[in-house]
Amino acid sequence: MKIYAIGDIHGMHFKLERLLDRIPFRPDEDLLVFLGDYVDRGPDSRAVVDRVLNLMDQGIKVVCLRGNHELMMAEYLEGRDVNFFLLNGGATTVHSYKVGNNGRCRVPDRHVEFLRILKRFHETDDYLFVHAGFRPGVPLEDQLDEDIYWIRNDFILSDHDFGRKVVFGHTPFREPYVDARKIGIDTGAVYGNKLTCVCLPDEVFYSV
Repeated sequence: MKIYAIGDIHGMHFKLERLLDRIPFRPDEDLLVFLGDYVDRGPDSRAVVDRVLNLMDQGIKVVCLRGNHELMMAEYLEGRDVNFFLLNGGATTVHSYKVGNNGRCRVPDRHVEFLRILKRFHETDDYLFVHAGFRPGVPLEDQLDEDIYWIRNDFILSDHDFGRKVVFGHTPFREPYVDARKIGIDTGAVYGNKLTCVCLPDEVFYSV
């Protein structure tokens, strides 16, 4: 089995489709891991969530992590931190869910449930998958949401050994970030750069 991990999509549905067409993913054998931030900033957040749900409906082995933007979207739908969400790219997400002549935002129940069931992180024998990163020196079971969804330099610049290589998104790089303990695959798809996938254990990168 190979693992294909995909970085931050941010509503860039056309790039996701091109990337899925490019990777040599074997639906009956391999695992597909999404690192979160499906929504916000890009134009087609709803289409991205629909596509991920479609993959799950096909019976493909898919692991979906929560990013900080899904966290903000869930809080927005609960009526909390509305302005924070809208000012951090959420306005495009709201627009993608507008329906009818009155342009009301209607998020399908299944999409709301999708936000609820997203995982904080995922473990395999050789890798840890997380949206932003982990706090060095803190056991996995004690990691705070604040770090899992938001941490940057305190994690990236640390040489801490988490026992397995950590694959993460959240912090955009021009090219994938690779060191002895970490792989960062947010390559700024929504900022005019690439959407990236890493194939493990080969550490082969695919970008569109």
